Amino acid sequence: MCGIVGYIGDQRAEPILIDGLKKLEYRGYDSAGVAFIDDGAFHVVRAKGKLSCLIDKLKNMGSHSTIGIGHTRWATHGKPDEINAHPHHSRDVVLVHNGIIENYNTLKSEMIKKGHKIISETDTEVICHLIQDHLDQDMPFLKALISSLKKLNGAYSLVILNRNNPDHIYLARKGSPLVVGLGEGGNFVASDIPALLAHTRDVTFVEDNEIAVVSRERALFYNLSGDPVNKEIKKITWTASQAEKGGYKHFMLKEIMEQPRVLADTLLGRVDLEGLSVNLGEAGALLETMVREPEFRLKIVACGTSWHAGLVGKYWIEDLAKVLVGVELSSEFRYRQPLVTPKTLVVAISQSGETADTLAAIRESKRLGARVLSICNVVESSIPRESDATIYTHAGPEIGVASTKAFTTQMAVLYMLAIKLALEKNLLSDHEASQKIQALIEMPKLIEKTLGDLKPIMRMTERLRNKKHCYYIGRGIEYPIVLEGALKLKEISYIHAEGFAGGELKHGPIALIEEKVPVIAVVLKGQLYDKMVSNILEVKSRGAMVLALVNAEDKDIQSHFDEILHIPYADPDLNPFLTIIPLQLLAYYVAVDRGTDVDQPRNLAKSVTVE
Repeated sequence: MCGIVGYIGDQRAEPILIDGLKKLEYRGYDSAGVAFIDDGAFHVVRAKGKLSCLIDKLKNMGSHSTIGIGHTRWATHGKPDEINAHPHHSRDVVLVHNGIIENYNTLKSEMIKKGHKIISETDTEVICHLIQDHLDQDMPFLKALISSLKKLNGAYSLVILNRNNPDHIYLARKGSPLVVGLGEGGNFVASDIPALLAHTRDVTFVEDNEIAVVSRERALFYNLSGDPVNKEIKKITWTASQAEKGGYKHFMLKEIMEQPRVLADTLLGRVDLEGLSVNLGEAGALLETMVREPEFRLKIVACGTSWHAGLVGKYWIEDLAKVLVGVELSSEFRYRQPLVTPKTLVVAISQSGETADTLAAIRESKRLGARVLSICNVVESSIPRESDATIYTHAGPEIGVASTKAFTTQMAVLYMLAIKLALEKNLLSDHEASQKIQALIEMPKLIEKTLGDLKPIMRMTERLRNKKHCYYIGRGIEYPIVLEGALKLKEISYIHAEGFAGGELKHGPIALIEEKVPVIAVVLKGQLYDKMVSNILEVKSRGAMVLALVNAEDKDIQSHFDEILHIPYADPDLNPFLTIIPLQLLAYYVAVDRGTDVDQPRNLAKSVTVE
């Protein structure tokens, strides 16, 4: 997730911008840059790599300007290098951008036909030329900006300088955060609050479909009709370290709470309800080619949480697309003789893109002639570079070692992949495709609703905090979710936890059930509902303390449970997006109560780059 800073005031802008970018380094980035207006000319400095590389460049060409913008880029369109780094500029416009412009190829072709020279691979540079094109028609800057914004499809936060007006910074937002800091003798702009706290605690937020004009003295806000908008000034009371976590105590909790937004980011530009289509870019083209093979098969390779996402994906792909799917642990796959052929598509799932076992698995697969599709969060990491195609999850940097938002975005990609395959095989009618795409689009709002009531989770936490063992049970597509829930609890609270398929209890695990042992059950309405009720009665009759996730309207079964957490009704296919949320939160709050290091649990690393 990229970082943005901006400053206009009485002080030199350069050190303020660099300090702000340092405060946003925790978000992750692969290049950085700044731009100033000096004596009516742009001064743009960019560098690949860490901020230290940019700082070294600035030593030789420092600016004394009191207006400037800065950016740390996490690559989405185009490789991470100096040409693709922000800021981007045209003759009279320089800007930085967070977000994704979905129709940039169309706009780029239009601008090139008009004679504009575009040199980067990004979706950002075209915005400069779009505004410039309107300015060349003698439009005032604000009108040129509004006219340009109306042509953009997608998400953006934009911070812009106009060479002909060195007394203002222009802002625009749609779907990507932007905050204005109001200070003495100058004002500040950033994509997140930590970049501002060293200078001011008075802030206001740019909302969707708003623009702002920031000068040394004030910030004025408008809607896209050009009408003024009144804003509320808020006083920030967080410390700098708290602000990096958005006011949350730990990165893990922040990342859990970000899931509605990052899921929406993952879907952005990829699902089209009107066209009843799923656009997966180069990955979609690969699927279209391979799905026609008579012996086409999928093999998913992954580790840990990503493996659990793969197990969920197996249910979806086999059910919707009728494609045989194998899901394998990467660490086991590489040491046997896997049955993959040139008609096999190996799907490698990794948050970091550097997982050593998964990297080895795809190399072995390619040696055997298979094609490789990766699902990854980190652009230009090793696994995408060695894959035939990649679908990026756009979850943003995940700092907490215990993966949360990466898991939900991986599932989102797998569900889109399942729909794409089903559409290519003509297995979904237009009505069915519409229903499934609509249900997926609505999922961020349902997740937000699930995150709204924490009281039942806190009551469950009280019951679990001093336990030594905990068992999770679920059936069907919820089986991988209880595996993931158990993994989260053991990772960060150090309580021994195991997940079981409900039907397997009587085949051994029920021997572990004793008086007051906690059992967490996922029992939602659906095909296997009655079977799960029977499994719950089995453990309850042996003295288990049952903590259950149930649908809110399911009153009949609630008397069987010691604690209940309600899950909103949804398309049964998509219940995993909702059931994993309380399990993540439960693990988090139990770990906090037990005083463990939530973000960096013992013996674990975020990216497993060795065997």
